[in-house]
Amino acid sequence: MELFEDSAPGGNAHEFTVSEISGAVKRMIEGEFGHVRVRGEIGRVSRPGSGHVYFDLKDDRSVIAAVSWKGQAARLSVRPEEGMEVIATGRLTTFPGQSKYQLIVEDIAPAGMGALMMMLEKRKAALAAEGLFAPERKKPLPYLPEVIGVVTSPSGAVIRDILHRLRDRFPRRVLIWPVAVQGEKSAPEVAAAIRGFNALTPGGAIPRPDLIIVARGGGSIEDLWGFNEEIVVRAAADSTIPLISAVGHETDTTLIDHAADYRAPTPTAAAEKAVPVRADLLAWTAEQGARLSRAAAQRLDQRRQRLGDLSRALGRPEALLDPARQSLDQWSDRLGPALHAAATRKRAGFNSIAGRLQPSALAALISREARHLMTWSDRLAPALARLGRDAGRENARRRTDLAALGERLKAAPAGLLATLSERLAATDRIRQTLGYTETLRRGYAVIRDDQGVVTAHDRAAQARALEIEFSDGRLAVTPAAPAARSKPPTPGTAPKTPPDQGSLF
Repeated sequence: MELFEDSAPGGNAHEFTVSEISGAVKRMIEGEFGHVRVRGEIGRVSRPGSGHVYFDLKDDRSVIAAVSWKGQAARLSVRPEEGMEVIATGRLTTFPGQSKYQLIVEDIAPAGMGALMMMLEKRKAALAAEGLFAPERKKPLPYLPEVIGVVTSPSGAVIRDILHRLRDRFPRRVLIWPVAVQGEKSAPEVAAAIRGFNALTPGGAIPRPDLIIVARGGGSIEDLWGFNEEIVVRAAADSTIPLISAVGHETDTTLIDHAADYRAPTPTAAAEKAVPVRADLLAWTAEQGARLSRAAAQRLDQRRQRLGDLSRALGRPEALLDPARQSLDQWSDRLGPALHAAATRKRAGFNSIAGRLQPSALAALISREARHLMTWSDRLAPALARLGRDAGRENARRRTDLAALGERLKAAPAGLLATLSERLAATDRIRQTLGYTETLRRGYAVIRDDQGVVTAHDRAAQARALEIEFSDGRLAVTPAAPAARSKPPTPGTAPKTPPDQGSLF
């Protein structure tokens, strides 16, 4: 009974407000755990548009809510991903609005290199399974690119080394796309730079690079982690411009090295791979020109020697022409007698034919051909006359057909107009038959008020003015006031005959 009285209102126990209890708990937790390092596995990562990063740290028995504010998240050396085992450094605090405590994370480090390398190998295997590292995807590098695009930090020593090496070997036009090469912004900026170079239009205001170099100096695996992100690997694999990866030193390996078309051990080596040495190229060109001159001179000497050898085997021109000249002399000596003998033979043959050709035979031949000609001339005149008569009849028939077609053409419009007139008259008759004017002629009427046609008794009784249309005109009337409703007649009594009030019409 005393216990009940002590706990009753008005006892000695102090009464706290909710805010007081919440503030006391907050001060106690922040005082005891102002700086802590927590080891656990990351789960349920959330990145809203505000830029903050929310995630859970868990082990096999408990879960702690963690948050990294926007400014802190940008400075994290490792991007939190679900499943990573990390050591998070920060401070514990409370969130009074939900009665919960949470860890404000200032830095994240992998819980040993083994966990980080295990995650890297898992991502490498997944991307390799998609074929992003396949050798057949590699593109050949141009021998002498006109424009080289460099994706790196503009303030580091890497870009100076690349420009210096290009200037020494073979000066080329260089486009620099400045990016962050470390931290939270590194991966999205590098991927955007690669895609931006590929999006340039050839021949535009900004020249499109013939080769891209992605470069960064050496560092720890955490410093180079941005080049292991999936977004960077996919951008490098999708690049239609040949790409050289020059990230870190010779012993450093990132996933972009596998997706690039060529992996350079250092940024300086990337510049050496991009262009040849101009002096060596000039020396090689001069050497090739000298070799070409020597080869041409040697070839001419060989041809000249061969021509001399062949000319000695041909012999003297006089020895070749003498037999032909002798044969020509022999044939020219035989040509005159041969022509004389041939003329004699032809003359003898002509004389023999002329002797057989008597005047009487020639006259008979001429007479026979003349009769034959007269026969054909006699047959020609009737044939021409018959042909003329046939042509005349054909022309007359065609003129007759043409006249008939002309008459039909003249009559066609009149017939068509008559047909259309009959159809129009028939349609008008149907219209008149179906119209309401024919109904009015059969004894009906149309009643209208100020709103239109009246079809109900109540509407006619309420109207202030009516118009009645008959078949021969219209009549305006004013309806009488409605009569009082009379009682129904008593059964057995005769109804009273109302007085004659006359016709309203």
